[in-house]
Amino acid sequence: MVTASRRPAGGSPSRLTLWVAGARPRTLPAALAPVLVGTGVAAYADGLVIWKALLALVVSLALQVGVNYANDYSDGIRGTDEDRVGPMRLVGSGNATPAAVRRAAFAAFGVAALAGLVLAATTAWWLVAVGVVCIVAAWFYTGGKKPYGYLGLGEVMVFVFFGLVAVVGTTFVQTETFEWAALYSGVGIGALACAVLVTNNLRDIPTDVVAGKRTLAVRLGDSRTRAFYALLVLASVAAVVAVAAATHWSVLLALVFVVRMVPALRAVLGGAEGPALIPVLAATGMGQLWWAALVSVVLNAA
Repeated sequence: MVTASRRPAGGSPSRLTLWVAGARPRTLPAALAPVLVGTGVAAYADGLVIWKALLALVVSLALQVGVNYANDYSDGIRGTDEDRVGPMRLVGSGNATPAAVRRAAFAAFGVAALAGLVLAATTAWWLVAVGVVCIVAAWFYTGGKKPYGYLGLGEVMVFVFFGLVAVVGTTFVQTETFEWAALYSGVGIGALACAVLVTNNLRDIPTDVVAGKRTLAVRLGDSRTRAFYALLVLASVAAVVAVAAATHWSVLLALVFVVRMVPALRAVLGGAEGPALIPVLAATGMGQLWWAALVSVVLNAA
């Protein structure tokens, strides 16, 4: 963790490096995965529209970056990030002012809104309302007087918006039809996105308790949070089977993604804590990307 008082050897990082780190690029696979699999479903349904898939990717990536900056800002002004294990936070470390980070969050949300507006104008105007809800949900995850992320509802938001809405929405803007395979894929992607958040919150239980942040992990406690992580991985496995049932049996080949999840499961169920959970975050994110890539590739080939 880089702080204002502890710089890495060799000098201070550049402003650009700090802002890139503050955007938390390692979380971006979580934004790529739903668009990748949603586009795979669209291709299977003979509705692939590349330029719309790319715009959906812009929306997803911009929302992810916006959420990251918004969380940095909101947690920073509350003092939640003063003593934490994990990636550098701009406000908590003193590397950027709260106002600057807030502007960065709004700028990212603005990019998402513009790309989403184009998709709505070329597909269905009611999608504007969906986009507004997504941005509002992203801000109030840790923002506002009563952030729902502090009440143990963060996993619900991640599952709904970065799972169901992102995947089904990506498919719909291309095909303009509802596809069951997209819904089942949204469950799988959403479950693994939740697993990433659960890992993060499991790691932060000690500091969140002190800060008064009642995440789901704090409410469940250490052992039940670890069991919940395993349940989410199991749900993602079941989702592959459901997608195969709705499309083609060859989608079962995507179960290979479990290989990527085994080390993460061992670490979580084996009692890893603190810094030892940081590799689990990366492994879970890559597992989600594997899930999406494998399902998408097989659907394109089916």
